[in-house]
Amino acid sequence: MASILVVDDDPHISQVVEFALLAAGHEVRTAADAETALAVLRDSPIDLAILDINLPGKDGLWLCRALREFSQAPVIFLSARDEELDRVMGLTIGGDDYVTKPFSPRELTARVGAVLRRNPSFPARAPEDGQRLSSGPLSLDLESVEAFWDGAKVDLTPTEFKLLRILCQRPRKVFSRDEILDLVFPGVAVGDRTIDSHILHIRKKFLRAGAKEIIQTQHGLGYSLAQCPRPGAAP
Repeated sequence: MASILVVDDDPHISQVVEFALLAAGHEVRTAADAETALAVLRDSPIDLAILDINLPGKDGLWLCRALREFSQAPVIFLSARDEELDRVMGLTIGGDDYVTKPFSPRELTARVGAVLRRNPSFPARAPEDGQRLSSGPLSLDLESVEAFWDGAKVDLTPTEFKLLRILCQRPRKVFSRDEILDLVFPGVAVGDRTIDSHILHIRKKFLRAGAKEIIQTQHGLGYSLAQCPRPGAAP
């Protein structure tokens, strides 16, 4: 799992890229302009940035130059323009790849994987830095695909694990059924009640492990990860 920043002022494109990367197991943050993105980049390190060139105000090329002053994280440029000068400029100032809009989310995800594999610093990250998600007593081991509650293993199916991982990656986000369907079953036509069934099974399994509520229903909106205080903690 990599930590990736997506910078695009088009909310639809940003959401499509975010969903594709989340489905691939990455941690994703987003920003709509270069200055907001730079503040995020200075606040916490990332493994890769996906930058739209045509941003409002300062553009993606400016942001790449600013990023290169303190980070060597790989950069993939997105642009609606397929001109040779743009591609050359982007790669010359420190970009690692260039993708022209419109693009396939699957191809972009594959390019992200290829760029990360070429980056010598990425495989050297400590396992605990990217192989485990935790919230209170809830813990997901992404390498072994195992879930734990307060240290005890909770047996989940691969689909249940994937669904819970998606919620853990964005613990404050409320996911609609359609969003979860797109992430858990990309390109597969299934009913939205399928998600309800999987969530019910996850809840029952964690209830048996001692968790009161693992997934919270946001009525009329969807689902989010519930707050997970440790057993015996004050509410």
